[in-house]
Amino acid sequence: MADRFTAGGRLYAFGNGGSSTDAATFAGLFAQPPTGRPLPALNLAADQAVVTALGNDVGFDLVFSRQIIAHAGGRDIAVAFSTSGNSADLLTALREASGRSLLTIGFAGYTGGEMAESDAVDYCFVVNSQSIHRIQESQALLGYHLWLHTQRCLRAASGGTGDAR
Repeated sequence: MADRFTAGGRLYAFGNGGSSTDAATFAGLFAQPPTGRPLPALNLAADQAVVTALGNDVGFDLVFSRQIIAHAGGRDIAVAFSTSGNSADLLTALREASGRSLLTIGFAGYTGGEMAESDAVDYCFVVNSQSIHRIQESQALLGYHLWLHTQRCLRAASGGTGDAR
């Protein structure tokens, strides 16, 4: 992820329901971090007008993939959040992102579902639990550690000392 950001890439996060909230929190951590370098990150569910227009005009399964088509390029990162790993709209967006050479990351629960099996997902973090609460709590912690590691790599690459906390 640090390499993608260094090359000018952006992060696009997305999910449905509670996972949409988790995607917003994740994108916000990168865009407005408590410490460290702000990085370009966007929650694809943030703009109600875009989400509802796409849902109405082309169908909900394409809500996130159409935004990937419109905004993302090969240096970018797509991160999908799901408790089941089986959401059709997320899998469609990840396939679109992979086809456009984005780095693709999935957060899934239970046994990972289709997301864990998909060739379109470069890295899939599976929280092997049957509890939606534990899945989402664990995904939040994993997301924080991913942000922290990215910040540390960026700092090391720029010759900085210390680390983001």
